[in-house]
Amino acid sequence: MGTEPEPGPEPQQPAAEPEDPQEPTALDVRALPGGARSAVEAVLMVIDEPVTEEALASALELPLDEVGAVLDALAQEYAEGQRGFMLRRLGGGWRIYSRPEYAPVVEKFLLGGQQARLTQAALETLAVIAYRQPISRARIGAIRGVNVDGVVRTLLARGMVTEAGQDPTGGAVLYGTTDLFLQRMGLDGLDDLPALAPYLPSAEVLEELASEGLA
Repeated sequence: MGTEPEPGPEPQQPAAEPEDPQEPTALDVRALPGGARSAVEAVLMVIDEPVTEEALASALELPLDEVGAVLDALAQEYAEGQRGFMLRRLGGGWRIYSRPEYAPVVEKFLLGGQQARLTQAALETLAVIAYRQPISRARIGAIRGVNVDGVVRTLLARGMVTEAGQDPTGGAVLYGTTDLFLQRMGLDGLDDLPALAPYLPSAEVLEELASEGLA
């Protein structure tokens, strides 16, 4: 009888591919202490501008309706608890703000008692831009009856207004308000502005002023 052939080496199994250390792991905020409610609070405490419900839901991997319910519950809890802060939806997003009643306290701490409010001229100019935007600097001056170059520069520097394109006829820079303006005014959008527009000069009046070289 012939000898049996010796068995050859066993075929090697392909090595398992190493895990990608950069691959993000699933996030289960409900497993954290306090669950989704505390996770939303944690994000609200570190943001410096309003965050939308959609952004929160995406970041925390939660259903949109659940995030909305958590935000509403937190806002109600803070209001009923007479906290020094409140949760409000402004400018299309949510953010924690100090309560208006404590504005003097905050100003005293941050500014040493000095006031950092806009001047009357700046407020009047800001109102014209808010109601007539987009509007040129010349037309703002025509409405107010004074040169507004310096005031507009101040509002630009403070982030309350921004350049919003150019006039297609004359090429003048047009100005409009910013999201910061909505936040500071406590508005969710421009549609929430008080009905003061009828008291401002109409487009026809502005055209007449322009034809006379005043705008």
